[in-house]
Amino acid sequence: MLRFWQANQPVDTTPVSFEVIDNITVLAAARAAGVLVESPCNGAGTCGKCKVRISGQSPASIRVLSGCHHSLTPEELSQGIFLGCMTEIQSQATPSDIIDIFVLERQDKHDVQIISQGHYLDVTLDPVIKKQYVPTADETLILSGQSLLGVETGNSTQMSYGLVVDIGTTTLVAALFDLTTSQELSTASALNPQSFHAQDVLSRIKFGATPEGLTTLYTGLIQAINTLIDELTQNAGITYNTIYEIVFSGNTCMLHLALGTDPASLGKYPYVPVLWGDSYHSAAAIGLHAAPFAQIYLPPVMSAYVGADITAGILAADLANHQGTALFVDIGTNGEMALAVNGRLSVTSTAAGPAFEGMNITCGMRAAPGAIEKFKIEQSGTVTVKTIADKPAKGICGSGLLDIVGELVQTKLINKTGKFAGPDTSLHPLARRLKNENGKTVFAIHQSVYLSQKDIRQVQLAKGAIRAGIECLLTAGSLSTVDVDHVYIAGSFGFHLNADSLINIGMLPEVFRGKISFLGNTAKTGGQTLLLNQEARHKVTSLVKQVEVLELATYSDFDKTFVNCLNF
Repeated sequence: MLRFWQANQPVDTTPVSFEVIDNITVLAAARAAGVLVESPCNGAGTCGKCKVRISGQSPASIRVLSGCHHSLTPEELSQGIFLGCMTEIQSQATPSDIIDIFVLERQDKHDVQIISQGHYLDVTLDPVIKKQYVPTADETLILSGQSLLGVETGNSTQMSYGLVVDIGTTTLVAALFDLTTSQELSTASALNPQSFHAQDVLSRIKFGATPEGLTTLYTGLIQAINTLIDELTQNAGITYNTIYEIVFSGNTCMLHLALGTDPASLGKYPYVPVLWGDSYHSAAAIGLHAAPFAQIYLPPVMSAYVGADITAGILAADLANHQGTALFVDIGTNGEMALAVNGRLSVTSTAAGPAFEGMNITCGMRAAPGAIEKFKIEQSGTVTVKTIADKPAKGICGSGLLDIVGELVQTKLINKTGKFAGPDTSLHPLARRLKNENGKTVFAIHQSVYLSQKDIRQVQLAKGAIRAGIECLLTAGSLSTVDVDHVYIAGSFGFHLNADSLINIGMLPEVFRGKISFLGNTAKTGGQTLLLNQEARHKVTSLVKQVEVLELATYSDFDKTFVNCLNF
């Protein structure tokens, strides 16, 4: 019998019990028992985040599986800490045994820094939702274009609200708008609970392709969105019965999961979405807190991996009207990008992986208080470290990771192949920070926070994927990097980045220096445009039909280009 205890719960709380019938991993048992054990890599043994402390077991009752790509420290092992996904409970050893499993809570689970603002294109207020009062019947008609959504008693024309929900792979941002004035009334954000089970898009598709996984991802997301809606309506002093439309902005996979739609087709050739967007759906059908007849609008998507978040970004950046050559890059677990050449658009996406979110990094964490977000090596050799909320350093988030690697590349403590430098750098003032940790060289940053050789490799893979996508997109358009006039970096993560770091690690070429602008959360602000102006929906739908989509999965030169982009 297993007894699961959540971290920080009161001592008199009853644990969740689970009877072991067949050999099963701790992670699988926790999921079957309804206990949340965070596993961003979905049990692949790569992230090291599903740590549990096990007590009461006999040596024969557990077995550590092979194939793990993450090492626990000697201190953790001495405390009885294991990785849930790589620790199997043996059924024959447990009938009379009681094994207590304590789920260790991630320190960065709360208070994550999430950007909700971004570049916004001014539009005329003309929402698709309109209200019309009928004096003779003393009732108000709620219209969606020319279609009747519902009827309310009395004159309620002054109360009309809409939502934009940016469903990111890692984070959620929801914003409430007054559809009669266009005023943004309140904004709220949270982690996407799906990231506790699968961090990146590919693992999310794999997990969501099973009935149990789809239910877990879908119900968790809707509950999280409803929590945000409750917060927004309370802040604004309104009831959610006056919310008549919700715009979902997110990548193609997120839109499928938000509507409880099987995403399996996104993960296998020919990668055809079930949902193409530019469509309306019932909010009540998926249990959203809104008016009983409220509708959800899905913006059009361009492919299985270029979704409505990029559609919204193209709109917010006004790429269709850009003269010259502009590159738009949304940096995240799924690196999506658009190229605009005098308004002619082409798009692609590349699987960057979760390193930019602090996942798969030894001391990685989300952008929460205590995360190293900025790192600078001065000419004197001194180091400046900035943490979120100026709290003591306890880990490294994505922006800090790129700063650290970029600075070490610049000072040649990391060579172009990604290896820590050898004895020839022993005279460098920071060479003393190269230390041995579990038999491997690491760069010490702050007490127990360090950068490992494996972490550098994760950065190489992530930045190589982004750079290769850029190179292939330009090559397909018969262009080179020197032809690009302006570079727009979008996304909540991208807003925190340092342009110099992006160039130092080679994610962006040197010729982009001085051409880079950071637009913030364009998925949200582009969704805002679609909520407040119905003509924008017609324009962007027409525009998307003309976009050329480059599928890197079938692009002949991608693998070669990717390998060439790995070096710093």
